[in-house]
Amino acid sequence: MLLKKITLAGLCSAALVSSAVGQGMDEMWGQEVVKLRAENAERGQLFDEGNYAMFIHWGLYSQLANKVDGQTYYGIGEWIMHDRMAGIENETYKELAGTFNPVNFDAQAIAQLAKDAGMKYVVITSKHHDGFAMYDSDSSDFNIVDATPWAKDPMHELADACRELGLGFGFYYSHNQDWTTPGAKGGPKNADGSVATFKDYFYAKCLPQVEEITSQYGPIEIVWFDTPGNMPKQYVEELIEVVHKNQPNALVAGRAGHGLGDYQCLGDMEVPLRNVAGMWESVDTTNDSWAFAWYDENWKSPTEILKRVIGTVARGGTYMLNIGPRGDGSVPERAAHSLRVSGEWIQSYPQAVYGVDASPWEHALPWGDVTVREDRLFLTVFDWPRSGTLYLPGLKTKVKSARLLNGTASTELEFDTLNGWTCFELPALAPEALASVVEVELEGAPVADPTWGLDPELPTRIEAEFATASGAKLSKERWMEKFGEWKHVKQVSDWNQGKGVATWTVDVLVPGDYLVDLTYTGEGRLVWQVEVEGGERIRNQLSASSIYHAQPVGLLNFPKEGRYQVNVSCLEDAAKSASLSTITFRRAE
Repeated sequence: MLLKKITLAGLCSAALVSSAVGQGMDEMWGQEVVKLRAENAERGQLFDEGNYAMFIHWGLYSQLANKVDGQTYYGIGEWIMHDRMAGIENETYKELAGTFNPVNFDAQAIAQLAKDAGMKYVVITSKHHDGFAMYDSDSSDFNIVDATPWAKDPMHELADACRELGLGFGFYYSHNQDWTTPGAKGGPKNADGSVATFKDYFYAKCLPQVEEITSQYGPIEIVWFDTPGNMPKQYVEELIEVVHKNQPNALVAGRAGHGLGDYQCLGDMEVPLRNVAGMWESVDTTNDSWAFAWYDENWKSPTEILKRVIGTVARGGTYMLNIGPRGDGSVPERAAHSLRVSGEWIQSYPQAVYGVDASPWEHALPWGDVTVREDRLFLTVFDWPRSGTLYLPGLKTKVKSARLLNGTASTELEFDTLNGWTCFELPALAPEALASVVEVELEGAPVADPTWGLDPELPTRIEAEFATASGAKLSKERWMEKFGEWKHVKQVSDWNQGKGVATWTVDVLVPGDYLVDLTYTGEGRLVWQVEVEGGERIRNQLSASSIYHAQPVGLLNFPKEGRYQVNVSCLEDAAKSASLSTITFRRAE
């Protein structure tokens, strides 16, 4: 696959809330153009073709593990010092360094875990918002060598271990926020009570530290800046000049600010539902917190990790998945287990993950997802059809052959086409417990109609992202379950009573009755109406709640195969409170 040359417009989200930074999310990240610069043909190739990486959040905050003075603070651990969490005083926080002794840190083991997981490079926090340098910095004595009893530089060890195993290496660096350094965003006053300027902080600490991390640790793949906020453009430009000078082949993440990064960063914990153009990255974490939190056992299973890896790659992006080592440097066992198990699968089916292009369907399918390499499709099947038939709607390119992969072995599959659908005959049992792969060879580059097809066997869940709205508002909603734990949804809301309509286009292969579920929030009891345009209409009154939940509306009939418009309306007085996120169709048997 050739290196993509792109122009991107969009916003990058952050793990902050507006009241914490004094400005809205859109203002925080802006809506600038991000371009990959291609002075070197190999620049960014590992990012673009590797498609999967390890993020590591590790610092002084890790030894607190979200507990301060016996009280647990729920949310992302690296923000524990901030007023929105424990509100630890500057000098009190700095004293933590005197007890930071990560004797169980094993750089070789962490690099091996990344390799076992199928990841291609590692990015670790060199300095987060708390201002503590996790390396030997000459620009600040608030660092892991000078301020801790451990007195070692783990970044040298990890950089060396990654290179030994053939992995790329990179640094996260918080360039705007620094809560323990005067002049930085969120920083304290000077010791004498005077107020330092951002320029003071930038030239005394920020710029010199970026010079250090880009010149003392060998080749670097990525420098991952974060939360630029209203940082003046001239300072971002100076930082990137240093990166390009010292690491000409390194990429700069999109959160550098002012459109000066090389690729787009999506919002924290966000895997998009539809394809995103160009070169971009989804950043996620193995549980709910980036840094280690003692209570957080909500680990992603191996299957969930695979779904998010494949889902990101199939939308055209790179997936960077975070681990948060404990304060002693060890990696939580459940996180490591899920990474290794999912990594075994990736190592068995690398052709479905690495160096592939986005799905021509532009969204997931009811049974899984699709990645592409030249004239081949890789169908990753998470939900095995009981009938033995796998339905693929809208493929326009002729199929030459299909085979079910099973590690290094494969089985030829019979297939047929019917009314624009390709039907593959599968064995009764899936060869893999996590997901199975069907490789489809085509007579040319794949072309597909992205219209949603209603699977004759599996539930077809279609999000509001794929609807058009009239007399109602289609928008993206973001909220935090806990502080910094972001959730994302597209919704249809603000219904004009009796006139608001959300419309989806669907293709039907097997006519008949389909049970329709709606996923929504609202107040009181809501009256929903679902109709096939020009056909049957159903209506039901359903209870609402403050969280999204699915409720069945009833059976809707599609009298023959073909394409339909399905309209959903929210009626009567409570319609204004309703937010609809998903419609699901299940064929009645």
